[in-house]
This record gives sequence, structure tokens and C-alpha cells, in this order.
Amino acid sequence: MGSSVTTDAPPTAGRREWIGLAVLALPTLLLSMDLSVLYLAVPHLSADLRPSGAELLWIMDIYGFLMAGFLVMMGTLGDRIGRRRLLLIGAAAFGAASALAAFSTSSEMLIATRALLGIAGATLAPSTLALLRNMFHDPKQRTAAIGVWTVCFSAGSVLGPLAGGALLAHFWWGSVFLIGIPVMLLLLVAGPILLPEHRNPDAGRADLLSAAMSVVAVLAVIYGMKDIATHGLSLVSVLSIVGGLAVGALFVHRQKRLADPLLDLGLFATPRFGPALSIMGLAVLVMSGTLFFVAQYLQLVRGLSPLRAGLWMMPMALGVVVGAATTAQVIRKVRQPVVMGGGLLVSCAAFLLLSQMETDSPIGLFVAGVFLMSFGVAPVMILGIELAVGSAPPERAGAASSVAETIQEFALGLGVAAIGSIGTAVYRGQVDGELPKDVPADAVRAAQDTLGGAVHAAKELSGATGEAMLDVTRAAFTQGLQTAATICAVLVAVGALVTLTVLRNLGGSGHGETEGAPGEPAPATAGGRD
Repeated sequence: MGSSVTTDAPPTAGRREWIGLAVLALPTLLLSMDLSVLYLAVPHLSADLRPSGAELLWIMDIYGFLMAGFLVMMGTLGDRIGRRRLLLIGAAAFGAASALAAFSTSSEMLIATRALLGIAGATLAPSTLALLRNMFHDPKQRTAAIGVWTVCFSAGSVLGPLAGGALLAHFWWGSVFLIGIPVMLLLLVAGPILLPEHRNPDAGRADLLSAAMSVVAVLAVIYGMKDIATHGLSLVSVLSIVGGLAVGALFVHRQKRLADPLLDLGLFATPRFGPALSIMGLAVLVMSGTLFFVAQYLQLVRGLSPLRAGLWMMPMALGVVVGAATTAQVIRKVRQPVVMGGGLLVSCAAFLLLSQMETDSPIGLFVAGVFLMSFGVAPVMILGIELAVGSAPPERAGAASSVAETIQEFALGLGVAAIGSIGTAVYRGQVDGELPKDVPADAVRAAQDTLGGAVHAAKELSGATGEAMLDVTRAAFTQGLQTAATICAVLVAVGALVTLTVLRNLGGSGHGETEGAPGEPAPATAGGRD
């Protein structure tokens, strides 16, 4: 017989695969845009639907939480029925849910449609990354393709406000959801032509009970957090958090016992896997939580139009692009954990700048803060996934990708929930008892719920009373922004310390980064198993 062919170079991708990457990049961009596109629409939908403070937070983050809860299950389903097929089913569902969200007539309906969008999004996310692995076999090309995927996902969260601002300048708040419909139509047309089908004949069964347990655990904890932020500590909030943690513990216990678990906890035995994803999740969390505040600050505190607010947020998008380009150059000479730690230190400085924002601060201070924040977190988000997935054994790379996506989506929603809840609690505490005595009771309740409600109520009051009410609520919101930025600065400082000490000193598994070539994939071993 002839000699072994295991040393042959893997096939390289051609024009069809690179065009297919562009097709997959669009839904990836849209998935994260759909979380942040609502930031600039908050004042408009607050005036139209009149949500409470808790309802507004649910509108913002139910999408991310349900996507995170269903990601791993949908990844398994894609292995069973075909990843391209699941991608196209998800595209049709996402388009339909986007239309329903655009024409919501109540807070409850918008929360429900955002939940449907999250479930539909969960069918898209794992399919895009899994298909990339089937389309790009050459390690260098695959790294470049995953880099494009990561940049699109990261950039979507900061391009969302700009797109939202442009639409809100001419249309109603629901128009921000209609962006997804043409993108999904393009995917439905081009997907069958450009994307390969792939399924795993040995895929495990769909574990609906585990999926339900993970969603219940997340939502119960978050509900308790929001209830504390809105109404203070209560028996209901404590029981919700304790109950969610208990369900989460049962979920982990179940995964350890199952022969085919929904979440492969064995991946966390790889030294770098858990720490890398934790640091990546931290970066996503602080960025999404800050976005919740800065979009409202520009419109409701500084009085900018949605379009002007979106333009002033462009430096955040620019920071991601510059950060990604800089990362690609720096990792040729510097180890990945060092680059990630340096990025976190830059973002720490940015949050310290934002913690100094006042109602009348120079806009340059804001621009410097948001640019440095996104510039600093960009390498953390890009390298965190690559480092974690690269440290997993090759035969478990698909499962590692699903876990990485789940943590990324969960962090997007948790940032709004946790940081947003803290800011809401600070805002409410600053407003209580400070409003003018002649403000009507219904206006007081509106002001205590959200700043958007306060601005709308102030328009219906007499000049002096309305202006006094705005002064109090805007100062209270700015205090919430300062508190949130300070907390984020502390979090990323701790993250930088962990990255530069613990993560830097952890060894790989032999499948990821090599010491001699930081940032490059480990070389294939001749004759080794695929």
C-alpha cells in the first residue's frame, strides 16, 4: 500500500466559501445588533408603551437570556437535523418575530416577542460558527474566518445604536426591529446555494428538561435581582434568587450524571477553558451594561436627537474595529493572556473616565471614555473565544464553541440586568424625596420608574415644576451612570489581575496556543488523529 496521507495539507477555502462567510456574517452581526438596537429607542417606547422600570429591563434583556438558555440545545438539534437546515428555519422564525416585535402594542407583547426573537436567535448562532468549521479546514484560514465572525458579533452591539438612531430620526420606535427582515430573506435565498449541509450521525438526543432547567435558573435569579432594584429587598426577591440557584445546582448535578449532557462540563477541566471564557464574559458584561446607560444619557440627559446620539456613539464602534486590528498585529509578538490583560487595563481607565461624567460634562470626555472602553474589550472578546476553544481537544471543539457562544450571549443579557439593576436602584434612591412638592402623584410614579417616564411627564407640567423635576431626575440618572461605571472599573481591574497572573500561568492542553508562536494554532501532528 502507499504511504499515509495524514501529512497532506488540509484543503484551502475558495471563493464560494469566502462569499459564504459574508452570508454568515450578516446574521451574526444582526444577532448582537438586536440586543443593542433598542438602546436609543428606549425614550420613544417608554413614552408610547409606558413600561415600568422592571418591564423596561425585561424588554432589554429577555432576548439575550433566552438565546443563552437555548443555545446549547439548538446546537445539538443542528447536529441531528442539519446545521444549514436549522439555520434556515431560524432565519424564517427570526424574521417573523421581528415583524411582530415592530408592531407591539403593549409592554407585555414586546417582552413576549423579544422572547421569541431570543429563541429564534438561538437557532442561528451555533449554526453559523459550526458551518464555518466545516467550510474552512486550513487552520490559518479558519482562524481568520472565526476572527471575522467574532468582530461581526462584537461590532453589532455598537452598530445597533447607530442604525437605531438613523431609523428613529424618520420612523417610529418599532422600525428598529425591521432591520432583521431583509437580512433573513437574503439568508434564506443565498444559504441553500452557498452553504454546505452538515449533520453529526452520532449526535445526542435533545435534552428538553435540561434546557428548561437552565432557562428557569437564569430567569429566576434575574427576576429576583430586578425586583430588588425596583422595590427593594423582599421575601419574593430572595425566594426567587434562592430558587434559581437551587435549580441551577440541580442542572449541574444532572449534567454530571447524563451520558450525553446538554452542557459538557468536562470541558472546564481543561486548564484555560473556564478562565478564558470567564474573562471574555466579563468584558461582554461590562460593555453591554454600559451601553444601556450611555444611549439614554445622550438623549435624555444631554437632549440629543436619536440620530445625533447614534453618531456620538460611533467612537464606540470605531474602538472595536481599531482594537481588533491592533490585536491581530500585537499577538504576533505578545502572548494572548498578556494582550487580554492589557486590554482590560485600558478599559478600566475608560470606566474611570465615565465615572466622572456629569449632566454638563464636555462631550469629549464621553467620546474618550466609550472609545477606550470598546478598544480595550475588543481583544478580550476576540482572544477569549479563540483561547478557550483552542485549548479544548479537537474532538470536542464543537461543544466548546457552543459553550463559548452561550456564555457570550448570557453575558450580553446579564450586563443589562445586573449593571442596569444597580443603576436603576441608584436612580430610584436619588429621586425618592427629592422631587418638587407640587409634582402630581402620577408624575412622581412615572419619574421613579424610568428617566424616560420622567421626561415624558415633565412635558405635561408647568415650566418651573417640569424643569425642576428634570433637573432632579437627570442628576439621579447621571449618578446611576457614575456608580455603574465605577463598578465596571473595579470588575475589569480584578479581571486584568486574574488574566495577567492566573490565566497567563496556566498551561494549555496541547491543542491550543504554543509558547513559541503566541496567537497561532498549534501545528498538526503527522499521523495524528483528526
